[in-house]
Amino acid sequence: MNIQTTTEVIRQAFMSAFWIALPLLLVGFVIGIVTSLVQIVTSIQDPSFAAVPRIGAFLVAILVLLPWMTMKMVAYTAALLGDLGRYAR
Repeated sequence: MNIQTTTEVIRQAFMSAFWIALPLLLVGFVIGIVTSLVQIVTSIQDPSFAAVPRIGAFLVAILVLLPWMTMKMVAYTAALLGDLGRYAR
């Protein structure tokens, strides 16, 4: 396997990981901003008030997005293993 092929495989792995993680990161970002705004407005500075909604949102997002995330991972794996002959050279 030459340098260009190795670089392409690693780039595809990083891009797949990025696209799989992006929805969860966006959910965490939005819930974090909303929770911070609520804390500012109500002057509640309890750490559990910030953590519990974020964890709940992550769990709901994972349950909702799990089929899509699995489909993306299976597609990447199938593409990688489908071109295995190209990488063996």
